[in-house]
Amino acid sequence: MKVIILGSGNVAYHIALTFKKKGIKILQIYSRNYSNAKELAEIVDAEAISDLNKINDSADFYFIAVSDKAISEVVGKMPQVSGIVSHTAGCVPISVLDKFSFYGSFYPFQTFTKGREIDFNKIYIFIEGNNKETEQKLTEIALLISNQVEIADLDKRATLHLAAVFGCNFTNHLYSISQKILEDAGLSFDYIKPIIEETALKSCEIEPYNAQTGPAKRKDLEIMNFHQKKLGDNKKIIEFYNLFSSSIMNMNDIGENIEK
Repeated sequence: MKVIILGSGNVAYHIALTFKKKGIKILQIYSRNYSNAKELAEIVDAEAISDLNKINDSADFYFIAVSDKAISEVVGKMPQVSGIVSHTAGCVPISVLDKFSFYGSFYPFQTFTKGREIDFNKIYIFIEGNNKETEQKLTEIALLISNQVEIADLDKRATLHLAAVFGCNFTNHLYSISQKILEDAGLSFDYIKPIIEETALKSCEIEPYNAQTGPAKRKDLEIMNFHQKKLGDNKKIIEFYNLFSSSIMNMNDIGENIEK
């Protein structure tokens, strides 16, 4: 089984490393920036290219792992190939690839950062193909690196992606705010790390609604007012504080109504 990775960013990096570990031959790594392609290609014993016209036509799979807005540009410059072409995006329809005979989506549902080791066996990979044969072949290669592979159309992938923005991207931004509050007071971010870890574990084990704690959950307006005063004139952070506190209190009401 031979593959080509188009891209050299976080997703491309982790897919390439995982394929190599599983003994899947990577023929080429493409990037507009040749040095980026070369850096990843050397790690996975592949050829680096920066010209899409030099793509090898003998690969079984072509994985386009670039930013969502760059997919169309890459596809437009790619020559016709006989293998299966797939993108790794959550919110992009597979029709963007319809110039090819066999195409689809290969969506690993995880947050990726270079240098962080990822166990693909714990990652869901969502597959969509333009026909059953393509879907089956994409599923087969996905099962070589993950035990959790499912078929997912655009609507399902987009819903997953949206949920991840709230559960991952927005949450991480709030971690950054927490870090700033602590460091502005001369305190270490290390103090809050056990709380972050315990909250994540509880949310996975007993579900987020049941794991919720804090003054907004208790509707403790006295403490909430005290917090706002402590934030001083930081209007943007106060706006966040009020927005999330209000949302938590409203979710609490919804939960109580459900229980009744």
